[in-house]
Amino acid sequence: MTPEINLTRDPAHLRHGSNIGQPLTRRDGILKVKGQARYAADNHPSGMLYAVIAVSTIARGRVTFLDIDAAKRHPGVVDVMTPAHKPPLAEDPDGKPNPFAFKMELLQNDEVRYANQAIAVVIAETLEAATEGAALLSPQYEAAPARVGLDGAESYVPPVVGLANPAEVRHGDVDAALADASNRIEATYETPAQYHNAMEPHAIVAAWDGDKLSIDTPSQGMAIAQMRLGGLFGIPPGNIHIRSPFLGGGFGSKGLVSGPQVLGIMAAKLVGRPVKLVLRRHQMYGPVGHRPPTRQTLRIGADGEGRLTAIDHHAKVTTSTFDDFYEPAADASHTLYASPAIKTSHEAVRIDTGTPLFMRAPGEATGSIALESAIDEIAAACGMDPIDFRLKNYAEVEPISGKPFSSKALRQCYAKGAERFGWAGRPLAPRQMRDDAGFLVGWGMGTATFPALMFQAQARAVIRSDGSGVMESGAHDMGQGAWTALAQIAADGLGLGIDQVEFRSGTSDLPDAGIAGGSAHTATAGAAIHNAGAAVIAKLADLATNDERSPLFGAGNAGVIAREGRLFRRDDEARSESYADILKRAGVAEIEASGGGAADPAAQSNYAMHAHGAVFAEVKVDPELGQIRVTRLVGAFAAGRIINPLMVQSQLFGGMIWGVSFALHEEAVMDHRSGRIVNANLAEYHIPVNADVPSLDVLTVDEHDPHVNVLGIKGVGEIGVTGSAGAVANAVWHATGVRVRRFPIRIDDLLMRLE
Repeated sequence: MTPEINLTRDPAHLRHGSNIGQPLTRRDGILKVKGQARYAADNHPSGMLYAVIAVSTIARGRVTFLDIDAAKRHPGVVDVMTPAHKPPLAEDPDGKPNPFAFKMELLQNDEVRYANQAIAVVIAETLEAATEGAALLSPQYEAAPARVGLDGAESYVPPVVGLANPAEVRHGDVDAALADASNRIEATYETPAQYHNAMEPHAIVAAWDGDKLSIDTPSQGMAIAQMRLGGLFGIPPGNIHIRSPFLGGGFGSKGLVSGPQVLGIMAAKLVGRPVKLVLRRHQMYGPVGHRPPTRQTLRIGADGEGRLTAIDHHAKVTTSTFDDFYEPAADASHTLYASPAIKTSHEAVRIDTGTPLFMRAPGEATGSIALESAIDEIAAACGMDPIDFRLKNYAEVEPISGKPFSSKALRQCYAKGAERFGWAGRPLAPRQMRDDAGFLVGWGMGTATFPALMFQAQARAVIRSDGSGVMESGAHDMGQGAWTALAQIAADGLGLGIDQVEFRSGTSDLPDAGIAGGSAHTATAGAAIHNAGAAVIAKLADLATNDERSPLFGAGNAGVIAREGRLFRRDDEARSESYADILKRAGVAEIEASGGGAADPAAQSNYAMHAHGAVFAEVKVDPELGQIRVTRLVGAFAAGRIINPLMVQSQLFGGMIWGVSFALHEEAVMDHRSGRIVNANLAEYHIPVNADVPSLDVLTVDEHDPHVNVLGIKGVGEIGVTGSAGAVANAVWHATGVRVRRFPIRIDDLLMRLE
C-alpha cells in the first residue's frame, strides 16, 4: 500500500517556512536586468532573413495593384509574398476547426477587411531592405465606405457571447420589479475600443527542416498553437517545436497564434531559409485582437430599505465583418449583487475592424465599470453610503445559477479596504471636500470580481540520485512571475528547497501546461506540478518502506513526510532517510512520475468560484481646468492561497493601474471617414505613467477555499482591473457632482459642467 505522505494532506497547512507563501524575488529577474533573457526576436539563426508586412491603408475594399517589381529591384530584397505567390496551406484560414480557432488574413485573396491588414510580405537580407521594399510596393485600392462604430451597421442578437455564454439570460420578472421599485435609475455608459500594447510586439523566428518546424515566438498557449499550425501546414503538431521562455506581456493577445506569426512561417517556407518577422507598433492595431467598444444601458431598482429588486443590463458591442467574438459585457451583472430579478442581454454590430478577442478581463472589465457606476447611482438615489449599499446587496449565492460561493470573503475586503483607506467620515453628498490648494477631492469605490478558472495541464517530476529534483511543465511567463511561483510549488511538491529544484519550462516539448489565460495559469499548471510531485514522492516512499534495510521500512499506515530532501516517519520523525540514500541503495539513478491538473467537476457543479475584492480611489480635480488626478488607490483582495506575495502584489498593482487607464486614459480613436485608427502609437494612445499613479496600496485578505482546487489558488492577473475603473469614475462624481458615463473621462466632460 502506498504510504501516506504530506502532500496528500491539505496543502493549505504546510509548515511555516515552506517555499509556498514566501515573497521570493523573480528567478529570472537578473537575466532581464542584464539583458540576458532571450525573447523571440532576440534569436538569429544562421542564414536568417527578415520579413516585413505591408499593411492596408484602407478599411474596406480590395487591392488592385502592388509594384512588386520595384520592391524586388531594391538591393537585398529576396522575395515578395502576395496572394498570387505564397506557399499552399492545408487548411482554409477562414475555417473554424475548433472554438479557439479564429479566422486569419493569410494573403488568401485581394480583399481588404480592415485597416492594417496584411496585403504582402517582403523578405530581404536585412531589416532595412525589407522595410524599404515594403514601402516601394505602393499599393492601389478599390475602396468602399468603411463601416465603423457602434452605429456603423444594423445590429443583431449574437448567437453567443464570450466563448459560449448565452446572449440573453433572465431570472425573475425585471419589468415588474422595476415598476414596483421605490428607487430607480436608468443610465447608458460607453466604453471605447482598446488595443493591445504589450511591451514586446508579436514576433516570430521560423525555420523549416523538411516537414519539421522550429519557431521562437511569444505564446500564452503552445499546445494550442501547435494544433492550429499543424492543421494549417498539414503536419503533425508534434513536428512543431515552439520556444517561448519569456513574453514581454500578453494580456490575451498571445493566447492564440495570430495571422502575422503564421505569415512569418509561410515566408520561411517560401524562401527555404529561417525568417524573422516582428510587428511594428502601429501594425498591432488590427490583426492581434482588441477590446471592442460597448454601449451599456442599466436599469436598476431598489426598495425603500435600499435592497435591490431588479437589474437589467444590456450591452451593445461590435465584432468584425468576417468572424465572431462578442464581448460578454453584460454578464458582469450575473454574480455580484443579490437581486430577485436580473436580466442581461447583448446585441452586436459588424464593422470593418480586425476581430476583437480576449483582452485582460474580457467582459468583466467593460461590464464592471458600467455596473459599479450604476450601483453607485442607485445607492445615491437611496441616500445610502456606497459600501453600506453593497454590503446590504452583495450576493452570498450566485443569483443566476443559485450555487453558493465557494468562499465568502468579500465582506472582509470591504471592511479591511475601507479601514486602510480611511473611508469613515466620507460625506455622502458630492463636492464636499477640498484640499489645501482648493482642488475638489472625491472618494469612490468599486467591487472587484473575477471567476476562479481551471484548465488542464500536465507536469513531470524527477528525483535524481544526488537528492535534487527536476520539474518539467511547458508553462508560460508573461512577466507575471510564473518561473518563480511555479518553481515554489515544485519545490514544495518535491519536499526540497527551491535551490535544489531545476524547473524547466517555456518550450513545447515539455508536458502541456495549458493556456496562460483567464487568470488560471498558476492554479492549472500549479495543480499539475503539485500532483506530479506527490506522485514521485509516493514512488520514492514505496522504495523505502518496502526495503528492510531502510529506517522507514514498514511505515505503512503511519505514513511518511517529505521534507528538506528526506522522508520522515510520521509517527517517529527520528527515523528518516535522505532521497539520495534511498535511490543509492535501490541502485536507481533517478525516479520520475507525472501529474495532471484539471477542474473538479463535482466542485464546479456545486459551487460558484470567484476571487473578490474592493478598490477605493481618491481623486483631485482642478475646479477651473477640470484636470483629474488619481492621488490614492487602495485595493483589498481575497484571491485564495497566495503562492508568492511579492508577485501577487505586482499583479494587483498592474491591474489597478489598468483600471485607472480604463477610466481616464485609454482609447483608440477611429477616423470615421477612413476606418483607420489615428492614434496607433504609444505617443498618442494614452496609458498611465508613474506620475499618474502616485500611491498604490494592496492588501490580501486571508482566504482558505477548499473547493476551488487542490492548492486553493485563485487568479490575480485580471481581478485588479475590475472594480478599479469604477472606483475612479465614482470618485470623480464624488469630487465634482458630475456623473460622466462615457469613458475615458475627459477634461471637456467636466469643464463645461463645473461651476
